[in-house]
Amino acid sequence: MQHLIIISAIKIICVFAIVLPAVAYSVLAERKICASIQDRLGPNRVGPGGLWQPLADGLKLFLKEDFVPAHVRKTYFWLAPMISMTPALLVLAVIPFGSQLGGEKMVIADLNVGILYTFGIVSLGVYGIVLAGYASNSKYPFLGGIRSSAQMISYEIAMGMSVIPVFLIVGDLNLGKVIQYQAEHGWLILYAPFSFVIFVISAFAETNRLPFDLPESEQELVGGYNTEYSSMKFGLFFMGEYANMIAASAMLVTLFLGGWTLPVAGLDRPAGSIFMGVAHIVIFLVKVAVLMSMFIWVRWMWPRFRYDQLMDLGWRRFLPLALANILGTALWLWMVA
Repeated sequence: MQHLIIISAIKIICVFAIVLPAVAYSVLAERKICASIQDRLGPNRVGPGGLWQPLADGLKLFLKEDFVPAHVRKTYFWLAPMISMTPALLVLAVIPFGSQLGGEKMVIADLNVGILYTFGIVSLGVYGIVLAGYASNSKYPFLGGIRSSAQMISYEIAMGMSVIPVFLIVGDLNLGKVIQYQAEHGWLILYAPFSFVIFVISAFAETNRLPFDLPESEQELVGGYNTEYSSMKFGLFFMGEYANMIAASAMLVTLFLGGWTLPVAGLDRPAGSIFMGVAHIVIFLVKVAVLMSMFIWVRWMWPRFRYDQLMDLGWRRFLPLALANILGTALWLWMVA
């Protein structure tokens, strides 16, 4: 038991040591990609090529005045930013980010119902935004929180239903088994392409990214649910968005893109050495980075949906498509059985 606690603690520390800097440098990557698309330079003053800009931004947030308006509901006002950041970090606990290293599985918690845990935790993310709107005790943040709850619940249903065909094919809810199946039979994006498309688009809505950023659309709502926040409490909302993007990318890699595997040079088999174990972790991180780049690129290339278009797409398009996808996959599996 003591050995298990020590190993789990080391895994948690390593995941935090990777994810938190990744959140910070995702912001820098977004600003650089945005600048490239708009034909300008982006951050380039702090460190070589602007490399230390995230450190400067973090220091600025810590040193800013932490102003709490008198009219807010203080307990919920303080609680909301923490709830916004926490689910993304908890989701990463069941993601296999490698095969094994020194005989230890590269996953913090190897749950047999990993996907159920994941969606249970993801569903908590909406509470941070709703609480922020309610606690601000102001009409514009409140409207942002209401719109966010409607949006996230709508697309959470489609996202959850999109992965059912994956588990019909694999026959197991353990995310490690999903990766093992892909190592033996090929990536699941080939077997369930509609599931992949529905999951990707729903992930954009779940993370409040353009073209689904209605909860915080500055042109319509001043600044959305986080209008009344400042200093590091605002920073936690900001970090939560990017942490959610990382978690969504990690889920996409695990469910559809083979996880830590590559179908070349024996990289689809569990590691037999330290070098191979590290290679699997690097493969997983590179795949996540590619998907993060996609999230960023879409933000600066696509226009925002109107709210009625957003809800119509979720309820009248994706929900029936997800149901048809489940039925089609079940019939296909029945015919080939």
